[in-house]
Amino acid sequence: MILSIILLLIGFVILIVGADKLVDAASGLANNFGIPNIVIGLTIVAFGTSAPEMVVNVFASLNGSSGMVMGNVLGSNIFNVLGILGVSSLVYPLTVKSNTTWIEIPLSLLSAVLVLILANDLILNAATDNIISLGDGLVLLLFFCVFLVYNITVSKQVGAEADKVEIHKYSTGKSLFWIALGLGGLIIGGKLIVDNAVALAIEFGLSERIIGLTIVSIGTSLPELATSLAAVRKKKVDIAIGNVVGSNIFNAFFILGVSSTILPVNIIPANFNDIWMNILASFLLFVFLFTGKGRRLERWEGGILLGLYIAYLFVLTMGW
Repeated sequence: MILSIILLLIGFVILIVGADKLVDAASGLANNFGIPNIVIGLTIVAFGTSAPEMVVNVFASLNGSSGMVMGNVLGSNIFNVLGILGVSSLVYPLTVKSNTTWIEIPLSLLSAVLVLILANDLILNAATDNIISLGDGLVLLLFFCVFLVYNITVSKQVGAEADKVEIHKYSTGKSLFWIALGLGGLIIGGKLIVDNAVALAIEFGLSERIIGLTIVSIGTSLPELATSLAAVRKKKVDIAIGNVVGSNIFNAFFILGVSSTILPVNIIPANFNDIWMNILASFLLFVFLFTGKGRRLERWEGGILLGLYIAYLFVLTMGW
């Protein structure tokens, strides 16, 4: 058991460092080939921050661990809103841009509702089991393509400077070296996490769903937590909330979409508790933007979000 915990922690470190190095090196390589900064921000950086969730879910899918696939996606999204935004807004109230208020947050809520609809095969399709199938995965990926086109369109309207990202200057050879090392880190770290998370679930008599909703989802969401807290400290509060909302859309549409195309994801009755909590979190985020002065998340609202997350974790540990 101790060895599994140690290897799990090592896996998280390797995974996150690998994702960070991969983003830096790939951004540097793209810059060397004259790719615009805005394109780098919308593709390499956006994909890189969600690489931990992506790699873990791919390994979980290949391992047939549907409980961990759903647990990681739903757990990450719930933690992003209730945990990360809760903590961030306690540090400093989060102001929200108009596009985020009226398009991105509603789209995040839509993604949560769409997962509920696609998971309800017993009711909607008179099927014998609830699954998110290959066809459902393609639907999610189609929505992701729409989101990507929207991002590119908005960025062109706002201008490249608005989405300026820091590019590390690497030579082409050095970039390729770090890309290979970063990919290796993602693969090794992801494998360590899935294997040892499953081992811990068996050891403690917990389901893969619970492990995915707690340890795995929080661990893979550490890059989003670090990014949001860094943005808040620099008073770039719109980045903090935009980062979280974008990550939630990415997780639901792209990561769950890819996972279900690798292997259909079985939905157990308990998953619907998590799906509804995900919907509630997105709904509360949208509502809270209209309860104070201006479009922002106040400290007391962040306290409610964080308190709800702590209560959710408590109920999970009680066997919900």
